Amino acid sequence: MRVLHYYPLCPYSRKVRLCLAEKKLDFSQEIENFWEKKPELTNLNPLGHVPVLVDLNGSILTDSTAIVEYLEEAYPDRKLYPEELLARAETRRLMAWFDTRFAQEVSLVILWEKVIKRMAAKSMGQSSVGPDSNLIRHTKTIMTNHLEYLAWLVDRRNWLAGDHFTLADVTAAAHISVVDYFGDINWEKFESVKNWFMRIKSRPSYRGFFTDRVPAIAPASHYAELDF
Repeated sequence: MRVLHYYPLCPYSRKVRLCLAEKKLDFSQEIENFWEKKPELTNLNPLGHVPVLVDLNGSILTDSTAIVEYLEEAYPDRKLYPEELLARAETRRLMAWFDTRFAQEVSLVILWEKVIKRMAAKSMGQSSVGPDSNLIRHTKTIMTNHLEYLAWLVDRRNWLAGDHFTLADVTAAAHISVVDYFGDINWEKFESVKNWFMRIKSRPSYRGFFTDRVPAIAPASHYAELDF
């Protein structure tokens, strides 16, 4: 069986998990505390990053975008890129938006401050370090701009990149779901984005996220609710 090495709240891991599930590909999962840089992971990916996918043929794939591109070509029966040229370009543009700008400004900042910083310090035998509340507030302010843009898209399209569910939706949901775990999105201000996200959460591919947990941090009360 193919194996995905991942971390539950890593948005890039979630992107690949959603892609595998949408394509109905069987896989087992190995949780990796990637900040520990254990040989078991660095032997697969010298950078020590997740996700890492080991496919049925033994191929080792790293980098979430490279992995989903590979899956699209290796398993084309359930396509997550649209057929139209411009729609494919738009899908890739939005994937890059969330994997770079949203990640650097929002999802990775919140994940680092609320989880990884503390866990990394603990693994090195250092005192526990709490989140920077000022940085969290600043990050949530920046996130408002992203959510306003997301609302602009979903108000004009059926899905983010156009008429069809694509890897743009997969990538955006992967990052949004991490932030939503901590309850850091004011959904009342973004009703159209909430409706889009509820449609994502209702898909069978999303169900695996409902049981994800990290030590000492419970998810928001609505995290596993389809209608919230």
